[in-house]
Amino acid sequence: MTRPIYAVGDIHGQKSMLEGALERIEKDGGTDAEIVFLGDLVDRGPDSAGVIELLRSGIEAGRNWTVLRGNHDRLYSYFLEDLPRPDPQILLGMDWFSDRIGGRGTLESYGIEVADNARYYQIHPVAREVIPQTHVDFMANLPAYHLHDNLLFVHAGIRPGVPLAQQTEDDMCWIRHDFLNFEEPHPWLVVHGHTPEKQAVHKGNRVNLDSGAGYGRPITAAVFEGRDVAVLGENGRVALRPDG
Repeated sequence: MTRPIYAVGDIHGQKSMLEGALERIEKDGGTDAEIVFLGDLVDRGPDSAGVIELLRSGIEAGRNWTVLRGNHDRLYSYFLEDLPRPDPQILLGMDWFSDRIGGRGTLESYGIEVADNARYYQIHPVAREVIPQTHVDFMANLPAYHLHDNLLFVHAGIRPGVPLAQQTEDDMCWIRHDFLNFEEPHPWLVVHGHTPEKQAVHKGNRVNLDSGAGYGRPITAAVFEGRDVAVLGENGRVALRPDG
């Protein structure tokens, strides 16, 4: 019998929602359940710092957890380098502090206030001093994907037709249309987040678990047994079948 593996969609600083998702998983699969978190731990929600610490300390305690890097996580890490750098994939005119991205809320979860007229040279050293090095190191070393049998877990998606060894982190963190519009089979069932939907979606060649926690909607937790997928609700498993 195939051992189940669980996945959690985009979190975006929603620690209490994350705790609820973990409770549903533990109820279904026990404390030793293997879980993949699909990235975007931070930004927009109220407690990005708490989310990072929960996941970091869980892994340190021996939980069978894999946390992937999302585009928001990469923006966090790029800002906290010795010299902050922009992500080359971000839209022109936007940065981590743009309202649409939400980095200001992430810093506020550490108690760092960012004034409207603040400049990078003022905020960066404060963030470097206040944010624990354990968080900086954890976020800087997140992998871009996790391969489990015929399941490929990744934050945003993959470049269709490109071998796994040649996929780029840029695509795995940021890709949208070329991946989302591709309807042919991939070598794996691709499990991803990044593009929010109102609920989990199964497209046959991919499963999207980003149900919009960044906009206040619930976090999705799902269980995979082979290519069979179920969303974990308050009353247990609800099968998620391909559209159509």
